[in-house]
Amino acid sequence: MGPYAIFGVTAIVFAESGLFFGFFLPGDSLLFTAGLLASQGFLSLVTLLLCSFTAAVLGDNVGYWFGHNIGPKIFAREDSMLFKKHHLVEAKKFYELHGSKTIVLARFVPFVRTFAPIVAGAAQMPYHTFMIYNLLGGLLWAVGLTLLGYFLGNIPIIKAHYEFVIILIILASIIPVALHFIKDFRSKAK
Repeated sequence: MGPYAIFGVTAIVFAESGLFFGFFLPGDSLLFTAGLLASQGFLSLVTLLLCSFTAAVLGDNVGYWFGHNIGPKIFAREDSMLFKKHHLVEAKKFYELHGSKTIVLARFVPFVRTFAPIVAGAAQMPYHTFMIYNLLGGLLWAVGLTLLGYFLGNIPIIKAHYEFVIILIILASIIPVALHFIKDFRSKAK
């Protein structure tokens, strides 16, 4: 499935990086798994790295411009099935606490990763500052996690049991999302 798999990874990384509905997608585990599969020869590592990095940077740019143009309307919006205001508020707090480096750090925090570029745009962060940190964050996240999966996939025990490792990675990425939804459900039930 080489080209189709790379297209899928690219689309998911793009969506999770800057589209509201992408917050639930498993970017970290997907990049790591794609790197692992590249180490087994199923995907082209160079193509995967270029597509993932480009998708991460472009996704954040879309999020930034959306936040920049929609700004105040976002914070006035009520919760819906796909939009939870508290996700945006958490991202804004994280951004205020860590400033520009949030664009880099947010790449490694599920949920915050999706909303940080939107909040940066809504908060009118200067675009050139945003872009510098966006490029750095995209490099560290998309390229770093993919290469980590690639290099770990060449360890003999992992190479011999990569299917098991992929299942563990998928479970590890589903558990935090499930716990988050349970927490939301319990807080609404009270």
